[in-house]
Amino acid sequence: MTQTDTTSPEPAFIDVGEGSGRRRIAVRARHGRAPGLFWLGGFNSDMRGTKALALDAWAGEHGRACVRFDYSGHGESEGRFADGTIGRWLEESVAVFEKFCAGPQVVIGSSMGGWMALLLAREIRRRGIKGASLAGLVLIAPAPDFTEALMWKGFAPEVREEIMTKGVWHRPSQYGDPYPITRALIEEGRNHLLLGAAIDVGCPVRILQGAQDPDVPWQHAFALAERLPAEDVVLTMIQDGDHRLSRPQDIARLMAAVAEIG
Repeated sequence: MTQTDTTSPEPAFIDVGEGSGRRRIAVRARHGRAPGLFWLGGFNSDMRGTKALALDAWAGEHGRACVRFDYSGHGESEGRFADGTIGRWLEESVAVFEKFCAGPQVVIGSSMGGWMALLLAREIRRRGIKGASLAGLVLIAPAPDFTEALMWKGFAPEVREEIMTKGVWHRPSQYGDPYPITRALIEEGRNHLLLGAAIDVGCPVRILQGAQDPDVPWQHAFALAERLPAEDVVLTMIQDGDHRLSRPQDIARLMAAVAEIG
């Protein structure tokens, strides 16, 4: 659910990409002490949702820095949602992290944002990013590899055919209007699959997963946990939890997980 955002009158914008692929990305950054909080939203979500605003409010109460942004085609950022791919949104995530974060960060990723958080951790290590580091990851109903494991492999043959021939299929959503699933999203997503090998993020990980999640089955969270190092990885199963995990008791668990890391 998108709510009124009273934390700042207008977002800052940064340009990401080159030439015709350049897009303006909206960012809201709260100044404060480290470890800062870095929010990575879900697929077709934005930085004004219940969890994002609750994290920002918590950061304000505790004097902590907090950075939120919208992927291109989402919320207040430029671009078409249908042009988005995992690699495109990852490029934006890395750019915002480098530009707006300083010192250790607790990266909180929801659904697709959980996949983004894992990819961001890998990019930080690959690129030797300086100035900001990972204090830990908090993943809410994380959906690594969802374009392949949870979409493509589960689609009916006629849906696959429509995606391959027409380039897009509009998927019905219980949260609003149907949204496009493009051939580019599926095919480009295969460049970023993680669950086929060990995932070494180099920091503590907390996973919150609802057992009643219709979008990301709890088995997917277990598959991810098995790929992470055994040290300092905690998976919390919320028996009556759904995909969003936005109830007051879910928000309380989220804040506890963030506070536990630092």
